Amino acid sequence: MVPADIRCLCLDVDGVLTDGRLFVDDDGRPLRAFDVQDGFALRWFQRSGGVVAIVTGKSSRGLVHRATELGIEHVVQGSEDKLRDLQRVLEATGIEPRQTAVLGDDLPDLPLLLSVGLPLAVANAVEEVRAAAQYVTIRTGGAGAVREVVELIMRASGRWEEVVEHYRRQGTDGRRDGGTEGRRVEGTEARREG
Repeated sequence: MVPADIRCLCLDVDGVLTDGRLFVDDDGRPLRAFDVQDGFALRWFQRSGGVVAIVTGKSSRGLVHRATELGIEHVVQGSEDKLRDLQRVLEATGIEPRQTAVLGDDLPDLPLLLSVGLPLAVANAVEEVRAAAQYVTIRTGGAGAVREVVELIMRASGRWEEVVEHYRRQGTDGRRDGGTEGRRVEGTEARREG
């Protein structure tokens, strides 16, 4: 059972926010691909009052850019002690470990998983991490696993339905306001202002 009071989601990067593969350009810079549905879910988790923390052993300017784009304030790169770094984030935010979920994939994530209220593993995590997890995702890292756990956490507190309702209302409002559903729209003369 997922606790309804999870306030912080802590994520690893390689293998969790990405599929774990590193593409290296001719200048030796690593390139990563991030899943847009993961990003969508992380924005809504934060909008609903959740805190996202990223704690990773590597450093990347690309990660800083992605975190900034998503409004993630708590990013620890080059971590040599992930547990200590997560504890610092929790102290700074006033969130208790029992109110924290961690999504990991490999052994450096194990200390975090063993210290929080909701330990989670991506489907492609190593055996030891999957064994420590309360929930193992269906989706793999970098392919919607983060979205899956955000939905899981937000459904437990009833917050995901609020997100869905937000978009349902937009669709319903559009139909009532003379939206274009079911009508063919041509050229600019049919464009709604607004």
